[in-house]
Amino acid sequence: MAKEQKQVRELQEGSYVMMDDSPCKINAYSTAKPGKHGSAKARIEGKGVFDSRKRSLSQPVDAKVWVPIIERKQGQVVSVTDDDAQIMDLDTYETFTMRIPEGEDLSPEDEIEYLEYEGQRKIV
Repeated sequence: MAKEQKQVRELQEGSYVMMDDSPCKINAYSTAKPGKHGSAKARIEGKGVFDSRKRSLSQPVDAKVWVPIIERKQGQVVSVTDDDAQIMDLDTYETFTMRIPEGEDLSPEDEIEYLEYEGQRKIV
């Protein structure tokens, strides 16, 4: 398992959290004061790392949530065909194919950085 549990109060903007079983990067984090009959609540807004969908989460600050452990790795472009690039991991020398994000211009021999979580990969 590439995830761990943390309390909501330990999260901060820029970190990752699991929302709807998908890893998300936190864009906004706000807390509301405790009321007469309850504990303080946190509202978290995030964007999916691999699907770019916006999601939100509202939890008590002492609740536990899953935090994905997303690895940042280095790779080298081996070849480019249409919208796909064949990438070689610089640590394990494993090769795989990834979709090139819009606006990116890759050519063979370029070194890139990518994120990996449970078999999902994305060029940064």
